[in-house]
Amino acid sequence: MLAVMQTKPALIAAAAACILAMAALPAYSVLPDIYPPPSQASNDIAAALKSAAATHKRVILDFGGNWCADCHVLDSYFHDAANRPLLESNYVLVHVNIGHRDANLDIAARYQIPLAKGVPAIAVLDARGKLLYSQKTGEFEAMRFMQSGAVTDFLRNWKRPAA
Repeated sequence: MLAVMQTKPALIAAAAACILAMAALPAYSVLPDIYPPPSQASNDIAAALKSAAATHKRVILDFGGNWCADCHVLDSYFHDAANRPLLESNYVLVHVNIGHRDANLDIAARYQIPLAKGVPAIAVLDARGKLLYSQKTGEFEAMRFMQSGAVTDFLRNWKRPAA
C-alpha cells in the first residue's frame, strides 16, 4: 500500500509535466476555408468565364478541398509576392470544392481532371470555356514538396499570349 501511495504523487507530477509541456507547444490554427461550398461551383465557373471574356484573361479551375493541405500550399503560392501579380493580371481563379472526393465529380470529368490521381488539380480554360490544359497525372498533388517557382512557371506557361 505504501508503494501505491508513493507512486500516485509521482504519476500526478508526471501528468502535470506533460500538460505543461503541451501548453508550451505552438498552437496550430485551423486552415481557412478557401473552397466555397460545392453547390457554388457551376455558378462560380460561369461568373469566371464572363469575367475572363470581359478582361481577356484565362480561367484556372483549382479542384480540391478545404481538408487538403497541398491545396492550401498551392493557394498560398498563387498569392505570394512572386505569383499574385502574374495570377491577377492573366487569370480568373475558381476554387472547385470536391468535398471528400464526392462532390463536383461531373465538373472534374468535364474538364478531364482524374481526381483519383490526387488534388490539388488544375484545369486552364480560355475565356470561351474551351479546355486548354488539365493535369492528368497529379502534377501538383504533392505541392508541399514543391517550391513557389513551380507555380510561377505554370502561370507563365499558360497565360494568354500577348496580342
